[in-house]
This record gives sequence, structure tokens and C-alpha cells, in this order.
Amino acid sequence: MKQDVLTPRWNQFIRAVKCEVVPALGCTEPISLALACAVATSYLGGQPEEIHARVSPNLMKNGMGVTVPGTGMVGLPIAAAAGALGGDPTAGLEVLKGLSATQVKDSKKMLDEGRVHLGVIDSEYILYAEAKLIRGSEWVQVCIAECHTQIVRIVKNGEVILDNPPLQHRSEPNVFEEVTTRHIYRFATEVPYQEIAFILHAAKLNSALSQEGQRGRYGLHIGATLQRQVDKGLLGADLLTKIMIQTTSASDARMGGATLPAMSNSGSGNQGITATLPVVVVADYLSCDQETLARALMLSHLMAIFIHSKLPTLSALCAATTAAMGAAAGMAWLFKKDYQTVSMAISSMVGDISGMICDGASNSCAMKVSTSVSSAYKAVLMAMEQSHVTGNEGIVAHDADDSIDNLCSLACRGLKRVDEQILQIMLDKHAAQ
Repeated sequence: MKQDVLTPRWNQFIRAVKCEVVPALGCTEPISLALACAVATSYLGGQPEEIHARVSPNLMKNGMGVTVPGTGMVGLPIAAAAGALGGDPTAGLEVLKGLSATQVKDSKKMLDEGRVHLGVIDSEYILYAEAKLIRGSEWVQVCIAECHTQIVRIVKNGEVILDNPPLQHRSEPNVFEEVTTRHIYRFATEVPYQEIAFILHAAKLNSALSQEGQRGRYGLHIGATLQRQVDKGLLGADLLTKIMIQTTSASDARMGGATLPAMSNSGSGNQGITATLPVVVVADYLSCDQETLARALMLSHLMAIFIHSKLPTLSALCAATTAAMGAAAGMAWLFKKDYQTVSMAISSMVGDISGMICDGASNSCAMKVSTSVSSAYKAVLMAMEQSHVTGNEGIVAHDADDSIDNLCSLACRGLKRVDEQILQIMLDKHAAQ
């Protein structure tokens, strides 16, 4: 029975989704540094002559191997230069959306002349970026912490302009206190449709990105490769393959530097893509109306946000896996319209892909997105047959919420050493080049 009024908790859920599901152009870690540089330039009063940037180890990990939109180059230095010379300081995660060819040329020249310096800082924050821009005797430093767009400190020529302690999450800190997956399910399926119709914009943005990726010009062009194998008869043209192609193509484009925004989730374009496109494909297959699609997307995105709220902002766990748990919830509801199917699908995913590591943002992220959405669809098919990984197996519990807690506990504590080792391997590779 759908409700006509919003409860206080439901209002919090809506605000959380509006805060965490936003357009983002490019991988959000280098974009975060680009934003810090763009804001610094706006306070400097002119283009900088030199950039000194430092980032946390996890931000370094996620920024080393990804293409920066509009530049054709990989890595944090070009993101810093492009942000400083052509970024829009008011555009948040779309800071580079107006980048011109001249600004890209000037950014590359700045790199070639050795005027961009990048280092790692042992910050107390998992996500941290600071940029100090210098122009003659003038300088401005801007610091971002905890969330990709959260500016916590601005200093100009030694004068502190802004100094705010960071919030752990962009949305309300206690929004998920004592919340369960069943609460999220009830909200998504009963809230007045007009209150959540805005989530349909995620389908529009990420579908456009998928279409661009299917042209086969970006990253590892995995989606386009899969489509060619369908055309050759080496893959079946079934629903699973369509889910993989459409979702992976969007990730190909996003990681390969396409200049179209993704609708992100929890600060990640890939998470937004993963939470959106499997649901869109299944809804299209079932000929669902817009309200049904909106409810499934809301269930998927809010479930992904809920799970990610229990994780560090960045960690050794590939968060495409947890976003795909949201997608599994959305797809399961589209097929069966009951909570039990959703719960079983989530638990099966915890038992399937809980060990996938994040080894930095790169073109290969699209492969992990493909794997994650395949697991989600498989888990949904099992749940529809009343089959699922049970609490007798591994870290999975008898209850979906306990399964999620076990997974997130592993990511928060058990994978810390793994994260350090991943970064060390990547830095050693970079130093050897």
C-alpha cells in the first residue's frame, strides 16, 4: 500500500539520494584534485605559474591510471593543470565540462615545463587533496577532504579564508542509523512517485554514456567487443548479455575520457552506472512504465548508498560490487515484487564477489563492472527460484543486513593491509617507468 505522506525518515532518504546521486564528468578522484585547483585559481586572481599538489594514498591509487576527460592524458598532474587553467570552480564534479582545446594545450605545456608537482601526503583522511597554486608572490592553497567536493580549507598568502572540519558523508551523518534493507525496500516501493521521479535522470544520463561507449572508441572497448561477439554468434543475444554490454559500455566511455557526464552514486561514476543500467535494461525488457522504473532505480541507488555508507570513502574493496548489490535489489523487485527475493539476491552476491579488490581507477574498471552486474543477474535468477547462498557458508549470514555488515567489516578492517600493498605495487610500477 503506497503512502500519500512522507515520514521524517523518508525525507532523509530523499535528501541522501539527491546528495549522493549527482552528475560527474570523469573519474571522481582526479576530478576532486581538478576542483581544488579550479577553486584555488578563482581566489588567485589569475592563472597560476606553478602548482604543488599532494593527495592521500587512496586518492593517488585511484588517480594514477585513468584518462582525464577532454585531455587524452592519464593521471593526476594533467587533472591538476586542467582544473587550474580551465576548470569551473562552481561546477562540482563537472569541473572540467567547459574545457577548451586551448586550455588543454596550455595544461600540457605546463606539465612539459615541469611546473606541476605532485606528491603523496600521509593524511588522516582517506580521501584528501590539496593544491597550492603560485603566481608571482601570490599563492592560494585549497584542501578537499572526506568527500570529493567538500572544501575544508582555503588559505591565501597566509590568511585563512575558510577552515571547516569535514563531514564524513555529504548526506546527513545519521541518515542510516537503525535502518535496514527492509526499510529501504518499503520506502522505494511505497513513497509517492512524484517525490522520486527525479531519479529517472540517472537513466537518461547513463544510457547516453552507454551509447557513446558502444561506439568502441574508449578504454578497453569491452562493451563493443561483446557486441561483436554477439554478431558473430559467440555470445547469445540474451538479457544477461544486454545487461553486460550496456553497463560495461558506459564504464568504457567514462574511464576512457568521454566528455559526457555519468550519474554517480556515493562519489563514483562507475557505481552510478552499475546501479542504473542493469535496472534500465530489465525494465525495458519487461515493458515497465516510468513509475515502475523510478521505484526500481530508487531501490537500487538507495541500497547502494546504504551499503557504501558502512564502508570507507575509498578502500581495497571494489565498490562496483556493492553498487551491483543495489542493482540486484532493483532487478529482483522488477521481476518478483517481493522483499524476500531482494534479500536473497543480496546475500548471494556477498557470497560471490566479496573478494574483488580495487587496484585504482583505470580502463580495467569496466571489466569489474561487467563481472559485478553478471553476478547481480545470476543472484537474481537464483533468488527467483528460492535458491541463495545461506548463513551456513563463509561470511554470509542468514539475514541480508548481517551479510552486508560482515562484508563491510571485512573491508573496513581486514583489507587495510591489502590496500597498502596494492598502492605500493602501483607506486613501484610507476617509479620503474
